[in-house]
Formats: sequence, C-alpha cells, structure tokens
Amino acid sequence: MATKNAKFEMSGFSHVALVCSDMQRTVDFYSGVLGMPLLKTLDLPFDSGQHFFFDAGNGDSLAFFWFPEAPDGIPGISAPVAQPGFGEWSSAVSSLNHVAFNVPADKFTEYRQKLKDAGVRVGPIVNHDESETQVATEMNSDVYVRSFYFQDPDGILLEFACWMREFTDADVAVTPKTAADRRVPAPTA
Repeated sequence: MATKNAKFEMSGFSHVALVCSDMQRTVDFYSGVLGMPLLKTLDLPFDSGQHFFFDAGNGDSLAFFWFPEAPDGIPGISAPVAQPGFGEWSSAVSSLNHVAFNVPADKFTEYRQKLKDAGVRVGPIVNHDESETQVATEMNSDVYVRSFYFQDPDGILLEFACWMREFTDADVAVTPKTAADRRVPAPTA
C-alpha cells in the first residue's frame, strides 16, 4: 500500500493528539480495552493539564491531552453525533471525524467480537466498494477496505479497518471539491 513521497520522507504519524475529559477513563479504555501500551505520560507545566501517549503500532502514537478547563465537545460539530450505521456522522471543518486503526484482515472479525465482549457498542461491518452506495453487503473483489466503527468513552469515533487490495492509478480519479462547492446552511436567528 506504500507510495513514494518525492518531497518529504515520512514513515507514518509520530502522533495524533486528541482531547479527553477524564485521563484515567481514557487510559482504562485505550490500554485496558484496546491493549495500547502507554509510552509517555506528562503533567503539563503550571497545572495546565496532562499529555499521555499510547503506542498505536508501527512506531505511531495516539496521544491525549487533558485540560482542566476544556469545554465539552459538541456532537455534530466538533465530532460526529454517531457512528456510520447508527446515525449522522458528519462533523465540522477542522474537526477530527474519526481515527482508523489498521488491523490484520485475518483477525478482523475476531477483533470485532473482542470489543463486543468487552462491552463496546460496535457498528456493523462495512465492506467499502466501488458501487453506487459504496457499501457491499457481502465481500466481493471490488471491496478495497473492510471496517467497523465504535466510540471511546468521550464519543471519539474510532474504526478498525483492513485493506483488501492494492491501489492503482485508477483509484485516484475523483476531482477535488472546493470551498465554492459547500452547502452550508444559513445561520438561524
């Protein structure tokens, strides 16, 4: 699945940093339920919060800030209201919509069951394909990624995904939309 970046040599993400409301609950979920080891924990200077890093595999990390005065997120704006298959999952410009973890295809259904057994509400399996709806009810040769969604204790949308085929130049054929293409509703008074 690797392509070559001619401008910068990148080997993945150092980390993606999110904000949580309860660092202990976040540790319990990401280390306890998902098994992600803690790599580094910090109390920020001047009692301004905490910053914890979890091992996401492949040298990548998922990090969380805890700020004592952070406002609550607003579902549908700062994060999706629900997970795909359970309701509206769009979010605002510059928000983080979801984090997808790459998991082995041969362990995909086993991992879904493990989450369910741990009491995590797990969405349906989604076979992403090239059909009009972009979802196949069953596996076929057109499926490029299989996934399912779930949420962490703060409602952060997470996904376990496994690539099902290699990409080719034909997979990059959609013209990017611009700000002029947006349909933003007018503010209500």
